[in-house]
Amino acid sequence: MTLDPIATLELTRWTGPFDDATRAKAQDALESGKVLYFPKLPFTVGNSENVLLTDALSNGRAKNISRDPDGKIQGDAAAPEESARLSLLMGRFAEHARALVLALFPGYAGGIEQARTSYRRSRSRGGPIRRATTTSGCTSMPSRRGRSADGASCACSPTSIRWAASASGMSASRSRTSPNATRRAREKPLPLEPWLFELLGVTKGRRSDYDYLMLGLHDGAKLDADYQRNAPQIEFAFPARTTWMCFTDQAMHAALKGQFALEQTFHLPVESLAHPERAPLKVLERMVGRALA
Repeated sequence: MTLDPIATLELTRWTGPFDDATRAKAQDALESGKVLYFPKLPFTVGNSENVLLTDALSNGRAKNISRDPDGKIQGDAAAPEESARLSLLMGRFAEHARALVLALFPGYAGGIEQARTSYRRSRSRGGPIRRATTTSGCTSMPSRRGRSADGASCACSPTSIRWAASASGMSASRSRTSPNATRRAREKPLPLEPWLFELLGVTKGRRSDYDYLMLGLHDGAKLDADYQRNAPQIEFAFPARTTWMCFTDQAMHAALKGQFALEQTFHLPVESLAHPERAPLKVLERMVGRALA
């Protein structure tokens, strides 16, 4: 089987309109777990905004600087004037990303939820294996409870962003994932664990069975040294000023190198998808034979 996790679309505008064939191609690829790559769709950072491309704005504790939809910035150590400028920059990207998603996928409009915008001063991060971006895995965000996570990203620095990607889609990656990940995905929490973790503030809300399964897949793959060494994958670099998009809970990926990328996350209910049977929730429910969320 050919490993082809990237679908390239030669779009030149964020707002459309796009023809039916382009929208259908993009949606089929996205919901199959591929990365949509837009080599001709830059996000413009103005000359006066280039000074914001620096490590100095981070507070050094958070892995990235984030912006809530209401404009509030978190994770930064910027002076008030710089923080306001950064919020405007990130807000403009959020507007561009939302316009692109809704123009390409009008069927998502009724259920889409816009989450935080992130400014990642570094696309790669070491540290504990389960949290390292340089090891391959799918994104696990326990507060989503079965919703798919769509992320639009842009390399806003003068340098490229290097990724590695393996099998496209949850269904495909199941046949290539690690035995450790599969075993951990089938493990159940201890009695009262979801309730206790919520009460103690260990988790943001009460985790569902789906949340535990996704966390098991995420941690299991990252902790499986044989899988990390030998799983089929390709490395590729997104050139500076280019844009890409994927369902991060479907695409097995690792961020290897790069700085200063903007990222916008959207959450979608399964019923908004054109192919809900491809969603991680439905794939995992078929795997375990029961409802998970």
